Amino acid sequence: MLILISSILGIIVTLWFTQKNNIWATNTAQTSILFLVSSAILINPTNNTWNIISFNLSNDYLSSPLILLSFWLIPVSLLASNGHLNIKNNSNIQTFSTLILIILLALFITFSTNNLIIFFIGFESTLIPTLLLISSWGMQEERIEAGYYFVFYTLISSLPLLLGLLYLYNNESHTNISLFTLNNSIQNGVLAIICLTAFLVKVPIFGLHLWLPKAHVEAPIAGSMILAAILLKLGGYGFIRLTSLFWHPFTQNIAPLLIPFCCWGGALTSLICLTQTDLKSLIAYSSVSHMSFMIAGLSSLTQWSISGGLIVMIAHGLVSSSLFCMANIYYERTNSRTLNISRGTKTLYSLFPLLWLIFICANLGLPPLPNAIGELFIFTSIISYNLTNFFPSMIGVLLTSIFSLTIYQLLNSGALFTWNNTSINITEREYLTLILHLIPLLLLIFSPNSLT
Repeated sequence: MLILISSILGIIVTLWFTQKNNIWATNTAQTSILFLVSSAILINPTNNTWNIISFNLSNDYLSSPLILLSFWLIPVSLLASNGHLNIKNNSNIQTFSTLILIILLALFITFSTNNLIIFFIGFESTLIPTLLLISSWGMQEERIEAGYYFVFYTLISSLPLLLGLLYLYNNESHTNISLFTLNNSIQNGVLAIICLTAFLVKVPIFGLHLWLPKAHVEAPIAGSMILAAILLKLGGYGFIRLTSLFWHPFTQNIAPLLIPFCCWGGALTSLICLTQTDLKSLIAYSSVSHMSFMIAGLSSLTQWSISGGLIVMIAHGLVSSSLFCMANIYYERTNSRTLNISRGTKTLYSLFPLLWLIFICANLGLPPLPNAIGELFIFTSIISYNLTNFFPSMIGVLLTSIFSLTIYQLLNSGALFTWNNTSINITEREYLTLILHLIPLLLLIFSPNSLT
């Protein structure tokens, strides 16, 4: 673990001494090697025990896949950002890459620690770099407003979490997650609500999601990919960790209300997706719908739901990141994210519509893609908890299929507008970015149990 932390810091230092013509190649190569090193070091346990590395650093079956997802997508996001940044502006590229590596360092600390205070520090350390990415490299003038939404939603929900963790330390004299699991759960329902609200905002679920579409729409492509693929998973990861601490008050008082709320919220968010004309906004609302159903499944606190939630988090991270990447390819050519303007691209590109079809099918949960496996576990846990949850779940599945297929139909069918007739081909770098999303998604089809 300490080797990986020092490696990330070493990449940040060498980044500022690299010649401007070699920044992208060097940075992408170093982060790719870092993924190979991390995959060799991180031993994924096959049971629910912790693999203790040091006093405050450890990994288990839940954190290891999320750490590997972070190390996999960081070089992919750097590769996708090569097109829209001005390569002559050396300081901007160095600062941009440094912020992404700082996010990676904070994510690694958050996922690998078993101390709740250090977890909170890593959880909040992603805030400032992400805010700078949105406000400095955002697409339009509304990026400042999007940054305000992102900061205030996150800070307002995180302050009660900090107070709750300090109260927990004052009463228990420690904040070690592995020690809490050996004792009985904490019998304090108010403390459970205070601590879990921060993760519900970070995921986010319906009703606490207003910051997410604005942040996604205004963020640069690397910001959107990291935000959708990894940062949202901080909320799901923290939700799983904290619910084990508040088992009894959560199952008795919170879960009976949270599960139907998230189910109907996911269905309503899918309905909102049908009204969207902005491609990135539609993908962002789709993430809210998927995460709402995931939280509803995790709230049942069964082994099936936790395994399904982990699969959904990994698969959704790959799929949502790829969808934002493809949306950025359209935006770089048309300077618009409106669905009707980018229609008819099937006549221009050969392989691109096939990739759209694969990722859209993954987004709607078509078997045998891993999204379908995770959602099968999730919906089974939701319906087994209470049969009345069947109706919002099926409405959400139906509406998700409708808007996902609508995206594919609008973008890949019909005739081109005369004023949108472009002959610019998709570059090898952009195809490589999409293939790097597709490879782990296809590998999970043959070995989905590797995540659980």
